Amino acid sequence: MIRVLLVDDHPVVRRGLRALVDDMPELTAVGEAGDGAEALRLLAELEQRGEARPDVVLMDLQMTGGMHGVEATRRITALPDPPAVLILTTYSTDADILTAVEAGATGYLLKDAPPELLVAAVQSAARGETVLAPPVAARLLGRVRAGRPSLSPREAEILQLLAEGLPNRQISKRLFISEATVKTHLVHIYEKLKVDSRTAAIAAGLANGLIRPA
Repeated sequence: MIRVLLVDDHPVVRRGLRALVDDMPELTAVGEAGDGAEALRLLAELEQRGEARPDVVLMDLQMTGGMHGVEATRRITALPDPPAVLILTTYSTDADILTAVEAGATGYLLKDAPPELLVAAVQSAARGETVLAPPVAARLLGRVRAGRPSLSPREAEILQLLAEGLPNRQISKRLFISEATVKTHLVHIYEKLKVDSRTAAIAAGLANGLIRPA
């Protein structure tokens, strides 16, 4: 029996995923969370009660008003004997994919995947296997071939938040880092993209598929 934790900020999506999981005899849902912080709390509560952790966490990437999927993935995979984290999202930009993989995600699926593929992916993730949706694998291969500018996961996060119009102070609060650290990352971003302003950095990021439109 594969134990699955569902993490998504949309109740309707969680309900659909739960129905899918409960319909499969080899899968069981052990909990639901509306964001990354709640997922971490649920994992801690399971441990306190002496219950087994989930084998797989199905994780959304962008969750309104809470800890996003990349940060949650990073924290979950840093735990002792962590569950596999399988990203299930609508986003497929290079930045999203690379950031999630760098954070420790075992796999990356899109929400339009057929149910049978999702179930097979959960089973594969539980075995420790890497799972990539075909469009995701194609984007990664295309990125390697194109030799595009490469940003670190944190730099990609900051550039995405820039594109969403956040000032340095809000970025620092969102990512739990200092403003000085944000400024340092911006310097590196400008150097890598060969630009000298926030607007130019956003334009270059969009042109190279490093971020998605705000």
